[in-house]
Amino acid sequence: MAQGATVYQFEVNVSNVDRGVYEAFPLRVAQHPTETPDYLLSRILALCVEYEEGMVFGQGIGSSGGDEPAVWTKDYTGQIKTWIEVGMPDPDKVHRASKAADRVLIYTHRNPDMLRRNLNGHGIYQAEHIEIHSFDYGFITSLVSRIERRNTLDVSVTEGQLYLSLNGFDAQSQIHRVALER
Repeated sequence: MAQGATVYQFEVNVSNVDRGVYEAFPLRVAQHPTETPDYLLSRILALCVEYEEGMVFGQGIGSSGGDEPAVWTKDYTGQIKTWIEVGMPDPDKVHRASKAADRVLIYTHRNPDMLRRNLNGHGIYQAEHIEIHSFDYGFITSLVSRIERRNTLDVSVTEGQLYLSLNGFDAQSQIHRVALER
């Protein structure tokens, strides 16, 4: 018998001073059985940091949704505006994303230098416009044990610094950004 997804609920407050985004919203997140807690939290943080109206989780987890991103936004015509991958995406998928979307980002909970090495030299379309975002070492790991079935999450971004409160536990990290090379 296959194991089903675990559903988590979040009451999210986003205050992104760098982008001028201030929103409060409920968020239901299904954790696929093959998804690690680090990947799950990276996916949630990617949505919160990059939040814009209409942003949703894709079906890009597991075997059923391999062509969709982890997080994305489409405009009213169906054109993909923002495509966000999480973790250590395949170079071919990043290449397809760059051709399909106006903006492509990667949020990783892994070593960003290793990710860059894995992606550089693969002929990714407009690679120089793709940014890899990561957090301070150990930041994600320090938070995953604090996720409960019902959560409150406050995310604030100021001058590239992430301030977070998850169920009353406060943490902060620099949001590190590096671009891919052509």
